[in-house]
Amino acid sequence: MADAGAPPGREPRAVSLPGYAVFAAMLSAAGLPIYIHAPAHYAANYGVGLTALAGILFVLRLLDVVQDPALGWLAARLRARRGTAVTAGVVLLAASMLGLFAVTPPVAPGLWFALTMTGLFSAFSFLTIAMYAEGVTSAGRLGRGSHLRLAGWRETGALLGVCAAAVAPTLLGDSGAPYAWFALGFAALCLVALILMRGQWGHAGGLAPSGFGAVLSDPVSRRLLLIALMNAAPVAVSSTLFLFYVESVLAARGWEGPLLVLFFLAAAASAPAWSRLAARFGERQMLLAAMALAVASFSVVLALEAGQVAAFAAVCLVSGAALGADFAILPALFARRMERVAPEAAAGFGLWAFVQKAALAFAAVVLLPALDAAGFSAAAGPANPSGALDMLTYLYALVPCVLKLGAMALLAATPLPATATATA
Repeated sequence: MADAGAPPGREPRAVSLPGYAVFAAMLSAAGLPIYIHAPAHYAANYGVGLTALAGILFVLRLLDVVQDPALGWLAARLRARRGTAVTAGVVLLAASMLGLFAVTPPVAPGLWFALTMTGLFSAFSFLTIAMYAEGVTSAGRLGRGSHLRLAGWRETGALLGVCAAAVAPTLLGDSGAPYAWFALGFAALCLVALILMRGQWGHAGGLAPSGFGAVLSDPVSRRLLLIALMNAAPVAVSSTLFLFYVESVLAARGWEGPLLVLFFLAAAASAPAWSRLAARFGERQMLLAAMALAVASFSVVLALEAGQVAAFAAVCLVSGAALGADFAILPALFARRMERVAPEAAAGFGLWAFVQKAALAFAAVVLLPALDAAGFSAAAGPANPSGALDMLTYLYALVPCVLKLGAMALLAATPLPATATATA
């Protein structure tokens, strides 16, 4: 496919908000759901040990943390040929997914898992950075409230993509090869995303790359990155411990999937509403309200006991709705700041991706050893010692509340425009 940037002297195409939504759905379908599906698939079908899979995923997470700033630098250097670079990235993404799920490993399954996952998540990271960076210049062509409007479409698409990918292999269970059909469907989605986003890339080609210095030298940008880190940490904590909590404390094995889908559907449904509210009442006010709602909902978890699935479903519904504000508003705030201090924005979103991955790394490195030290065993489930179950509950519910309160304090002290249409 030819480079999709607008040729010199020709008016760029109108911004495709549905295109951004579908492209974001494609990326999110290749993100969190793969951490759920891929290890189980390789353990059950190819006999790869769980310890080996955990080690591979840990190394990949470390690679993510290191490579995201480098991919931001690369995306900035390829800005004039971003359409071509994105097309190559999407091809790598689709090929890696097909290799992971639709191809019998031609080498040792553990090695094939590592190779295909490396390709998948490297392409995922590059395309995510490119999409958000391009969104900065695209939003400038949308008019008033542009960043929030684009973010509303993009993040709603992303959340719907997570939901669809999380349940697709289960819905395809009667096909005889659910993961292979999932991979084929994902490849088709990649093609649709490329078509819908044709002509959307490369409009930052005339902008000089800003580099990390321009982003990190701006105090508001530094503060927004820190807020993103502190705000992503609670989600990283709860995501890391979700399955353990549902199976062992709530004693609700089998409910993990429906509860997870409920959480993300609530986030997807609420994201457009948060965007509209932020445009009317101000981003800071709506973010603080959403953070307070998240803290209130997660505080309820501290009082739940085994079997209270309906009450926990209500927590998932409310906390998911609160998460919608994080997806819809925070990236829009950062994008608008990048428009002012680093318009090309690829380096900025490389740093943005870095802090998101750093939060996940923090969760894995700190929480799992703490659980192990408390005597928790995933295999024991509800039969774990009461002290271990208490530790799991505190880590799952109390730690995110404390982190979220810290993010609220930092946000309240950060100089931001009062409304979505003000200038920073």
